[in-house]
Amino acid sequence: QVQLVESGGGLVQPGGSLRLSCAASGRTLSSYAMGWFRQAPGKEREFVAAIRGSDDATYYGDSVNGRFTIARDNAKNTVYLQMNSLKPEDTAVYYCAADPSYTSTMMRYRESSRYDYWGQGTQVTVSS
Repeated sequence: QVQLVESGGGLVQPGGSLRLSCAASGRTLSSYAMGWFRQAPGKEREFVAAIRGSDDATYYGDSVNGRFTIARDNAKNTVYLQMNSLKPEDTAVYYCAADPSYTSTMMRYRESSRYDYWGQGTQVTVSS
């Protein structure tokens, strides 16, 4: 069984930065694809970013591309989401997820249904 625990959320001013962490236990996730999703109140869950296990290829949602960076540290079994130039519309609960399967089509990592394991989420609030 895989457990995922997110941390690093909080309150930040517009234009600021945060780094979220997702620590995994129960299994080594170096071969897994890892994704970040977010959900704002009253809205559907939205894909943020993914990193593939085989080659660390990355893929981003349109609204965060160029501002957010996903990375992994396999020695720590941890995935990170560096968020820069934050906007009020980035306010949401952020979730990390693990997908044990492989696809050559990075766009498919937008599909939340392919992820088998999910964390409990961490709140990010962007406000002045």
